Amino acid sequence: MADKKKEKILDKKQDKEKAQEKPQGKNPMQEEEYEVLVRIMDKDILGSKNLYTGLTKIRGVSWAISNALCLKLGFPRNKKISELTKPEILKIESFMENMPIADFLKNRRSDIETGETKHYLSSDLDIKKEFDIKRLKEIKSYKGIRHAAKLPVRGQRTRSHFRTRGIAMGVKRKKS
Repeated sequence: MADKKKEKILDKKQDKEKAQEKPQGKNPMQEEEYEVLVRIMDKDILGSKNLYTGLTKIRGVSWAISNALCLKLGFPRNKKISELTKPEILKIESFMENMPIADFLKNRRSDIETGETKHYLSSDLDIKKEFDIKRLKEIKSYKGIRHAAKLPVRGQRTRSHFRTRGIAMGVKRKKS
């Protein structure tokens, strides 16, 4: 009787060990995992992403620009980022620096200072945006005043909410 109990306990321990050995939550038919990070335009992109999706992680690259890049350079959109070779990465970076695409896809059309149409990426885009907001504040336009007050610029309502800025509006009780 005691031997049977010991055998059952041993069987349970072996079952637990087998369960721990199996990968949990993963499909055994799943393809190999990609742990590679590829650096394109000073941005680390996961190797498991496909080219079309992965390029949109770069600040200033939209879905349309990612699609245009894939078409112009002849890359398949579903190619994994980790499968890119060094020359292909350099080709992508040189494309992004020059951007031979239609003007309506670019993010800086008819610049106020220079009049040029350009496309900015990553930190250059952030700097240009900051300078634009600073210029709006200096000329005291409506948008500049709203930016300075840290209120919504594009016409959203502020009575009940805007990130609880300013004085709290309470409900007054009717005098009896």
